Amino acid sequence: MDAADPRQLEFACELVGEAQRIVVLTGAGISTDSGIPDFRGPNGVWTKNPAAEKASNISFYLAEPEVRRAAWQSRLETSAWTAEPNRGHLAVVDLERSGRLHALVTQNIDGLHQRAGVDPDLVIEVHGTIWYSRCWECGDRRLMEEMLQRVRNGEADPACELCGGIVKSDTISFGQSLIPEVIDRAMKVSEQADVLVAIGSTLSVYPVANCVPLAKSRGAKVVIVNAEPTEMDDIADVVVRGSIGEILPQLFAPSSNT
Repeated sequence: MDAADPRQLEFACELVGEAQRIVVLTGAGISTDSGIPDFRGPNGVWTKNPAAEKASNISFYLAEPEVRRAAWQSRLETSAWTAEPNRGHLAVVDLERSGRLHALVTQNIDGLHQRAGVDPDLVIEVHGTIWYSRCWECGDRRLMEEMLQRVRNGEADPACELCGGIVKSDTISFGQSLIPEVIDRAMKVSEQADVLVAIGSTLSVYPVANCVPLAKSRGAKVVIVNAEPTEMDDIADVVVRGSIGEILPQLFAPSSNT
């Protein structure tokens, strides 16, 4: 991957360095250096295996037992359980320590921001988390490890112990409604930002992608950091293209904070 344009990076550092209320929006691209593949990139999970997207559709998941059985086996094998935060995640922690991270809105479900050390109260997980399961029928929520142990013990499609309902990860699938309070909070903090930094997202999934134009409309500067072009590049004040793990430590370096 080519190095980031130094002029673009310098301008982005100036915008971030002058800001006092920074909202960071992260997508799958920030976690690829931790060994977690993205979905739509050139080497994404769905790009390489379009059938894998079926398990992420709530209609198929609820209607087809074989889809659920495959999903549980996939959960057993996901790299997220052993993945460690990378330089990108740690750079966001540096930003928080400067006292200027207003909120962290993430599309990711891997929990790596919290594991890196970001205050969980600042993290808005708009698509949920893989670290918990939830019953589709009664809403019972418990640690995912409890369900995975049942799968290891031979239950191919473990049902809810309370009501017998279908259990899934506590994430938002395609066709499933977002939690209104969560997305409302994401929009509210975006309105309050003086700089919004979007990282590792194609900015093509709505409504969370609306955080970017919403922040812009309220006067915030928009910085986009991504390896590939995004759907919001045209409204950004600066786009820095390159390795996220190389760019963020420079963008959020304590020495750059003013």
